[in-house]
Amino acid sequence: MNITTDWKDYEIIDMANGEKLERWGKYILIRPDPQIIWKEKSYPEKWKKANATYKRSKTGGGAWNFRDRLPASWKIKYNDLEFNIKPMGFKHTGLFPEQAVNWDWMINKIQKAKRPIKVLNLFAYTGGATVACLYAGASVCHVDSSKGMVAWAKENVISSKLQDRSVRYIVDDVVKFVQREIRRGNTYDAIIMDPPSYGRGASGEVWQFENNIADLVNLCTEILSNNPLFFLINSYTTGISAEVLGNILKINMKKYKGKISSGEVGLPMSSSNLVLPCGIYGRWEQ
Repeated sequence: MNITTDWKDYEIIDMANGEKLERWGKYILIRPDPQIIWKEKSYPEKWKKANATYKRSKTGGGAWNFRDRLPASWKIKYNDLEFNIKPMGFKHTGLFPEQAVNWDWMINKIQKAKRPIKVLNLFAYTGGATVACLYAGASVCHVDSSKGMVAWAKENVISSKLQDRSVRYIVDDVVKFVQREIRRGNTYDAIIMDPPSYGRGASGEVWQFENNIADLVNLCTEILSNNPLFFLINSYTTGISAEVLGNILKINMKKYKGKISSGEVGLPMSSSNLVLPCGIYGRWEQ
């Protein structure tokens, strides 16, 4: 399990009964998590201090219950990176703190490369990886089909004072964008993707992880430079093993000399030896 212990503005305070008690800066939230199947709370009294709770509806979806009035958004930092947090309608806050282990890994790879690195960030969401790669000195092409998520990514880049770095923001279907880049002859030294389990592109294109991920990775190999630095796949799709991501990279990166690894990312609970598994990754690196 890959975890980071560098967070100061985020922590899991407790977790039990399908919920996690989290601190985001100075605000405390309760959100559901299907991995938390045990019932015993370690710190029952601390749950009463939550500022807001996200409750799922029996008919699907859910809603936030606010005990206190919270700002529409607030900022938290991870080392030198700064992000805008906003409680969203579908339980999310716009940031996945467990991804900090991948941010650290990417920053290290880019800084040690000692050469200009072009990064393509696909399904780039609110730009956590974009911010990390810009911070490390890379140029980044940020692609997501949601106009709102791309606007949020721009906010995060500005909050981290990286707006003067080389970054392109593209609102488009990922597959169509990659196909156009192939035709244009554009190449990248590093590719990051965090595809959803299910989604729709900018023009209603359907994406389903199990049906489309292998073809997309294969397509992306056509826009890799002759000297690629890394290829990172993240996934939160239920039922998919990290080894599957490793296998997809083994099949598609055969012509490049490098190392492949895969595993889980997670978050530690404060004052505890418990770790919450949060997702999987597959990495190819030079």
